[in-house]
Amino acid sequence: MWVYLLLLMAPLVSAQTFSCGRCPDVTVQKTFDLQRYLGRWFEITKLPASFERGKCIEANYALRPDGTIQVLNKQMEEPGKLTPIEGTAVVKNQSEPAKLGVGFSYLSPVGTYWVLYTDYTSVAVVYSCTDIMRVFKVEFAWILARNRTLSMETRARAEAELQRAGVKLCQLIPTDQTGCDLNTL
Repeated sequence: MWVYLLLLMAPLVSAQTFSCGRCPDVTVQKTFDLQRYLGRWFEITKLPASFERGKCIEANYALRPDGTIQVLNKQMEEPGKLTPIEGTAVVKNQSEPAKLGVGFSYLSPVGTYWVLYTDYTSVAVVYSCTDIMRVFKVEFAWILARNRTLSMETRARAEAELQRAGVKLCQLIPTDQTGCDLNTL
């Protein structure tokens, strides 16, 4: 039965980090300040994600009048062509503001978006995990930066945060942020 379940689910999780087990209990940034987090972030590295296949990937977070957060992600899938997608993020529990839910379509479920660490000015570490029937999990993780590059020591600090969350660093793939300057997103 489990083999059939895996075969049925494979197309849904292709190019994701899909594994057995439940999502871990991770620690998020305790003193998270959403206002300081808002703005433009560039993707430095990530766990594989089927919806992120381009280069020059960035996200811009802005507070809407209704208190939700506009999430505007952009990537270049073809030279000179930017592909945007807009979503909405919400703080699910005001006592844990670093745990957000984010959705990009009314048809898709809201995913987790947990800020494990940020210094607000240079780097952010984000983790997401979804349990599937409490037997399998689909994970996403990102290291984001305020610039298209990140120093080695800052990156090492970010990677240490991902390791604490149980993310295998060997699964991370870098995001190509070269040749993006003429294509300001």
